[in-house]
Amino acid sequence: MIRFRNVAALVVCGLALAMPTVVGAQAEQQSPQVSASAAGAKATVNLNAATVDQLVTLPGIGPKTAERIIEYRTKSGGFKRVEDLMNVKGIGEKSFLKLKPLVVVKASEKAPGD
Repeated sequence: MIRFRNVAALVVCGLALAMPTVVGAQAEQQSPQVSASAAGAKATVNLNAATVDQLVTLPGIGPKTAERIIEYRTKSGGFKRVEDLMNVKGIGEKSFLKLKPLVVVKASEKAPGD
């Protein structure tokens, strides 16, 4: 004869085994939404108008490199294309590939300090 405690224990164990599957399925359903919104949240930085503060938000760009970007922009009359960023000392191909999706080149009014 099966006792009530044994049945209750079996039910609890069954629920415990099923929970990770349910939680995992919910997480899988939510992940694409979070990823899509996170990707949409990444703002682009206009190389022809960005300030030092805006440039340092980019991965691998510190204050000195940000100053070099502004110096290049001033001396060359602005960036003509995103690839011109590799003309700035300290930005090689590897760095550029990380930055490329985060930067744009738009003709705009001059940034403060230019």
